Amino acid sequence: MNETTYMNHKKNKSKNKSKKNIQKNKLPQYFLSILIITIIASALSYYLMKKETPSKETSSAVKTDNILENKKEILKTQTDEIKTFEEKTPEEYFDELNKTQDKHEKFEEYTKEFENIIIEKDEAADLINKENEKVLKKIEEIKEDKKKLETIIKDNKEKKEEVKEEIKEIKEIKKVAPVDDKNIVTKKDTFKYDKNSKPKIVILIDDVSTKAQKDKILSIGYTVNMAFLPPTKMHKDSAKIAQDLPFHMIHFPMQASSAFKGEEIDTLKITDSYETIENRVKQLRAWYPNAIYTNNHTGSVFTENEEAVDKLFKALKKYNFIFVDSRTSAKSVIKKYAAKYNMPYIVRNTFIDNDRDYKSIQSQLKKAIDIAKKQGYAIAIGHPHNITLQVLKESKHLFKDVDAIYMNKLPYL
Repeated sequence: MNETTYMNHKKNKSKNKSKKNIQKNKLPQYFLSILIITIIASALSYYLMKKETPSKETSSAVKTDNILENKKEILKTQTDEIKTFEEKTPEEYFDELNKTQDKHEKFEEYTKEFENIIIEKDEAADLINKENEKVLKKIEEIKEDKKKLETIIKDNKEKKEEVKEEIKEIKEIKKVAPVDDKNIVTKKDTFKYDKNSKPKIVILIDDVSTKAQKDKILSIGYTVNMAFLPPTKMHKDSAKIAQDLPFHMIHFPMQASSAFKGEEIDTLKITDSYETIENRVKQLRAWYPNAIYTNNHTGSVFTENEEAVDKLFKALKKYNFIFVDSRTSAKSVIKKYAAKYNMPYIVRNTFIDNDRDYKSIQSQLKKAIDIAKKQGYAIAIGHPHNITLQVLKESKHLFKDVDAIYMNKLPYL
């Protein structure tokens, strides 16, 4: 390389280096220019946006007010339509909607409301159907109850007819003339009343079974006879409470008509064997060692039956009992068998409390006293009803002309 070439090369190299230095010194100036332009552009944009914002907010507010007004108008129209919907048929309702179909949104709202109403009506219909089902079920229950009631009424009618037949049977029995026992003569028949002596009256209270009844009878204030029912589960102490009395009787249960309900345990039947009847009498003797007199509790059927009464008197004679006929049947054969077994014939004259009325009871009591005054004695039977015991206690003044006595003091015995 010659000197000239070398010098040119060196000169060019120096120029390039100088040019690079100049370019390197200008680079920060470019960046600074770009940054300033960016800041100015941002500030200008913010200014323009700030200037335009009030206009947009105002426009938005106006638009919002317009929408609210439209909504109010729609709501008012919709409310009026709903108020009158129930008065319109579906066809009329859709005709009304067709007039305003150009307002699509309104039609949409009406349609939705209509669907809601239809749904509500369907729900109401379902509710009504459920209530109807309940009502129908209740009706069926009432029908069943009615059937049961009709069955009960029918049964009661049948029972009523049975009772009528039984009452008729009893009335027929009462129509039967008393047994003709005039040819049977007893001490009772030969007794002559001496009117110089005071007439005697026996007041007999049947069905005694409790200490409370016994105490009430003792408080009456004059002599009253008591006939005690044999012990059972219902009145297990009836024999014990009789033992300390100076006189007591046994109220002997015997077969009654089918009309009578509430039969006592071990009631004597006309079909009972002699052994059965004797064992029953023997048992009574063990329970009531001091009793001599016994009368029948019910026994309208038993005292009519000659075979049964014959067995009874045979056993009574064996165990030293005297029978008193309560006369529950006009066809009683007691007198005949009293004579056969040479036993006293004793029979009641009146029942005083068939009617549980104060005046009626007192009237029957007066009747018994009149009988006593005529024949010298009378036997009146009652029961331990409160009203009966009250009448007896409050009728002591009626006994001033008669003596109240125990059964074993009858003047013809």
